[in-house]
Amino acid sequence: MVQGIEKAKMIEGKELPKQLPELESLRPLLAPKTVAIIGASRHPSTIGYRLLQCMVEAGFTGTVYPVNPNADSIMSIKAYPSVIDIPGEVEMAVIAVPAKLVSKVAEECGEKGVRALIVISDGFKEIGPDGAAREEELAGIIHRYGMRVVGPNCMGIINTNDSVRMNATFSPVYPPMGNVAFMSQSGAMGLTILEQANNLNMGVSTFVSAGNRIDVESNELLEYWESDPATEVILLYLESFGSPRTFARIARRISRKKPIVVVKSGNTPAGSRAAASHTGAIATSDVTIEALFHHAGIIRVNTMQELFDVATLLSNQPLPKGRRLAIITNGGGPGIIAADASARNGLILPQFSSETESELKSVALRDIRINNPLDTTAGSTPDEFCHMLEILANDDDNDAVLAMFVPPVAVELSEMENAIRNVAPIYWRRRKPLLACFLGERGFKGKLGSKGKFVPSYPFPEEAISALVRAIEYVETRNKPAGKTPRFHGLKKESARKTVELALNKSGNKSVWLTAAEAYELLNSYGIRQAKMSVARTEDEAASVAARLNFPVAVKLDSSTLVHKTDVGGVILGLNSPDEVRQAFNELSSKLTELGRQNEMAGVVVQEMVKGGMETIAGVTQDPSFGPLIMFGSGGIYTELLKDVSLRLNPLTDLDAEEMIKSIKMAKLFEGYRGAPPSDVKALQEMLLRLSAMVEDIPQIEELDFNPVMVMPKGEGYLVIDAKILVK
Repeated sequence: MVQGIEKAKMIEGKELPKQLPELESLRPLLAPKTVAIIGASRHPSTIGYRLLQCMVEAGFTGTVYPVNPNADSIMSIKAYPSVIDIPGEVEMAVIAVPAKLVSKVAEECGEKGVRALIVISDGFKEIGPDGAAREEELAGIIHRYGMRVVGPNCMGIINTNDSVRMNATFSPVYPPMGNVAFMSQSGAMGLTILEQANNLNMGVSTFVSAGNRIDVESNELLEYWESDPATEVILLYLESFGSPRTFARIARRISRKKPIVVVKSGNTPAGSRAAASHTGAIATSDVTIEALFHHAGIIRVNTMQELFDVATLLSNQPLPKGRRLAIITNGGGPGIIAADASARNGLILPQFSSETESELKSVALRDIRINNPLDTTAGSTPDEFCHMLEILANDDDNDAVLAMFVPPVAVELSEMENAIRNVAPIYWRRRKPLLACFLGERGFKGKLGSKGKFVPSYPFPEEAISALVRAIEYVETRNKPAGKTPRFHGLKKESARKTVELALNKSGNKSVWLTAAEAYELLNSYGIRQAKMSVARTEDEAASVAARLNFPVAVKLDSSTLVHKTDVGGVILGLNSPDEVRQAFNELSSKLTELGRQNEMAGVVVQEMVKGGMETIAGVTQDPSFGPLIMFGSGGIYTELLKDVSLRLNPLTDLDAEEMIKSIKMAKLFEGYRGAPPSDVKALQEMLLRLSAMVEDIPQIEELDFNPVMVMPKGEGYLVIDAKILVK
């Protein structure tokens, strides 16, 4: 049995022992045999009444016990004064009593031996400090008795399996049985989700409204659904992460077997975290989440509508094998719109082979042009449309088919629905996805296809194309090899650690930017190539250093407080003699004196000028939840403005490094552009992997920029020109 996620609860400021609950511990929550409804009521307007009613109407296969000290029976079912009074075992209790009574009731459940709780009641941390204290008390009780809990402040759980048929929620909507598992952090969103699933006839295996997540997290549910044979697609509505790095690790494993589709809300904070490095400024919350989802192979959508668009496709159709799409339509305009959407999303519309063209012409009732998109014109009959769809199903030159229909006056909508339903089984046998677009219509509540094999229908072609592209990208990600994290020989790890420790000791163990010399030493320890440089404290020393380097040279301000040197005119380029170097030193000193910051000048860095190459940037930032993030992109002073970057979670694999470089907009330039030679991309990949290894070994690195990193022609490597490193 796969073990769940380690949890540590805090009670009265003390860390309790960690639990290692096995997935079996979730069974009493998701598939109990006996359930007590504590707070069950005779009054139809109450949640306690709705909870019992929903359990009964769903046809729960186990035994349900109403608990109410003021009623002998509810809905003709014998009621009990408390859970302790119930004869025999109670596996799960659903609690719907005022918040101030929840702890007392939970204590009674623990004494009774109840193994799991769903706490519907609100009035906990969501209302402020008093509620948070109440929630902490509840956490102590459940930990003491080893109970598993969903909630508080949640909507409950649904399991549609015929052997369970449990609706432990107050939702009047009980969705059809299917292969989609759904977790929502929001109870309010849960009602909408169930209604929409029902409207679209999207089958659900289990639904969990997680609420405040005092115990059960999305991570454990993912592991449960990983081994659940009834679940083939996993949908999540998330507002926050419990343990993002654990989530990424689990999701990355599961997404190779079952698609995970996520809507993540709360991505646009009013203010962003202040960061001194380019990397820290770019790695906003939303960018970070995007990196996590990419790392985990998750299908990310931005709206609930997109979630259902993708889910109805994934749960009812085979996965697409490639990007080749055939479009058939009875209207030219919609076909053009679909073709444009396909091109924008990287889909291929192959022209039909002469054999397929001949077959299509043989069933056409009018003289039409055979192109992709295939416009059958408004006079197309349902039979004709059906025959053409059958031909496209058997055509090996496409990977998916989109059937678009604008209902004309001459043809009944139901006739075209029948045509698509009749041909749908052929597509399933061919393992080829079929999508429908009836302009302006949505859903059809199962009229297209059969149970578990419905043809998803969209009101507009762009929505159909978007859903198909997400499915294709998921398949492409799933089919990629996992990649390897290389081991580098000859690294001077101890020397690197001492460099950082000495810098922190000098700062009194406060955050500090490494000096140019310290940064140079750190990079050298990890074999990261740098432009030749030396530090000078006086003008004469600077002139002497420059004479030992090859002219021309650059002179840069050396300061542990002024991070962006160009902002204060702290970089002077193209110096060709010792006298020019002296003059540059004095010029920098004068500028800082004018600014009243002369004490922040430790000296200058004299550096050999690098000729040729392309400017890139590599960086690191530490996210408080996600850990180290590695960035790569277009470099120079406009990095933050252009934001042509990619981010990945650390540590990087060889494939991560390769993909990061390929994914930025300027990647084409690396191949050689307008006569320029191709760049040394392999060396660049190695630099990113060495950077990743350095960050893994030295967790004190808080922020880091290599900007610019000059990428030379193929075979000539790269050079880091400037390195800013904040340690903490």
